[in-house]
Amino acid sequence: MIHTVPRPGDGDSPATAEPGVSRVRRYYQLVDAGEVSALVALFAPDARYHRPGYRPIVGHAELERFYLDRRVIRSGVHTLTTVVASGDEIAVHGVFRGVLHDGDEVELRFADFFRMTPHGSIAARDTFFHVPAV
Repeated sequence: MIHTVPRPGDGDSPATAEPGVSRVRRYYQLVDAGEVSALVALFAPDARYHRPGYRPIVGHAELERFYLDRRVIRSGVHTLTTVVASGDEIAVHGVFRGVLHDGDEVELRFADFFRMTPHGSIAARDTFFHVPAV
């Protein structure tokens, strides 16, 4: 599902948001397949990723290190339920089902917010998980 929500004066349409949405959808396919080099290539060289429990992850080398060595997830599947695009920003809501490296199974809702570069690479990503925090 793609909703395009233009900002006032933007003139955005679903056609202008589609390349970024396609790239974001491709990201989830690659992460679920464990194709780290290909998913890292979707990001700009100086991309920033903010994820709860980690300091900001910056650049290709840190992204690769995160996905190969630091990520607590062994395997799983992201199911996207909503994708909203506006200009260079794309918001995703979905469910992740998978297995952690310690063998525990996990199912949780998540929200991701992406910002794209003018050339279509991912410039920034912020992840939020729906878990009890307070």
